[in-house]
Amino acid sequence: MKRENIQPENFAEKVIWYSIIWTYWFYLIGGLYILGAVLAWILFFHLCHKLWKQNEQTPEEEKIHIPWSIWVWIAGMIMMEVALVIGHLDFNLSLGEIIKSTIGWAKGWALLALYPLVGCLKIRPKLMYRAAALVCRTSLLISIPFVLAFYLRLPQKLYVSPLRAIGGPSDAFFEVMLYEIDPGEGKPRWRLYTPWAPAAGFVANIYFFMIIHEKDLRLRWLGIAGCVVICQISASRLALVCLPTVWLVSLYMSKLSRPPFLIASGFASFFISISTTQIIESINDFSEKFSAARKDSSRVRAALGRIAVYRWENEAPIWGHGVVVKGPHMVEFMPIGSHHSWFGLLYVKGIVGYISLAIPMGCSFIHMLYLSQRSTPAKVSLCMVMVLFFYTFGENLEILAYLFWPGLVMMGIGTQPKYIEKEKEKDIDIEYEEIIEDDSTSNEVLPNS
Repeated sequence: MKRENIQPENFAEKVIWYSIIWTYWFYLIGGLYILGAVLAWILFFHLCHKLWKQNEQTPEEEKIHIPWSIWVWIAGMIMMEVALVIGHLDFNLSLGEIIKSTIGWAKGWALLALYPLVGCLKIRPKLMYRAAALVCRTSLLISIPFVLAFYLRLPQKLYVSPLRAIGGPSDAFFEVMLYEIDPGEGKPRWRLYTPWAPAAGFVANIYFFMIIHEKDLRLRWLGIAGCVVICQISASRLALVCLPTVWLVSLYMSKLSRPPFLIASGFASFFISISTTQIIESINDFSEKFSAARKDSSRVRAALGRIAVYRWENEAPIWGHGVVVKGPHMVEFMPIGSHHSWFGLLYVKGIVGYISLAIPMGCSFIHMLYLSQRSTPAKVSLCMVMVLFFYTFGENLEILAYLFWPGLVMMGIGTQPKYIEKEKEKDIDIEYEEIIEDDSTSNEVLPNS
């Protein structure tokens, strides 16, 4: 079967398509961090321009529809900036610090609202699926020389891009690394084009749920293989747990409106209720084994969380501290609240920041759960929301938004009513064809008059 030639058809598709499939080229020049932030604002202004020109004469397929769940994300991320500014003022930080942190907000939290908004532009889901498959196929091929580099004892770091001078969180976002050594266990891990190994597993999870809808079988399986390999070589526990869990849960949740699944849910809830003790014990055992897999990492993460919660409760419960600071020696001087979005939000932006993420994420989950019963892009978007939720417990979302932005765009695409209408039309066409077929069959068996 000949592969469908999918190419971008408009400005937004072109920008997104080439930004994804050229990922490794941008990585080699150290431009991924800059690209992720700049791209969001370029497409945002493009969307504003199209909204400005939109009128009653605009064809329906060209009109931009912004659903309620995306407005909730916009409101939530604006509140992040409000909390940031007030936190700075509460601790008498300078205007320069406020401006610097606002730039950081524009490159981080703001992207969680901008990219879903960009998904309201005319962007075809199949273009996203194909681009994801292509970059993961490339990752599968690239992983071979990266793994060999460790066994050939090649240097870990090749170079740091000169673009580091523009500014960023650390050198890790601009350096080209062949592999890294886990300081706790002394084993190699591969992060490919991400700043640390677990982030590679995060991005692989995001791409996986797009790739499984790619129509070209060969490309789909190569992309899936790439995702699985990345999860393995990144040695990320969360990546290995998240991928199968989200896949199975999404398969179930996207069929909740069907009577057989509702009946099965009733039986399942009964058996779960009589097995509660065994289930809780199994969960506790799994949690202990999960933590024991990398004891040092689990210890540091737990300590960072305790410090963040203690200082939030006693120093800045409403608006937070405004800025991130390094922790003590016991947490290896890592920033307080890092490796955990919820603890990080409590420390930096207080309960206001915590709610500003929790409400949009909850609203998106409910919206996508409803839409996923009748729309394939919404099913993918539901997976995106669940992956993001999983990773709030292992990463700071805002600092990696420049990498997983295709998943955010997919969240916007999944809300578009035109894909739900297509599903309805497809069902109507199938029913109509069945009726015609039944009529023709009945006419054939009628006796001659």
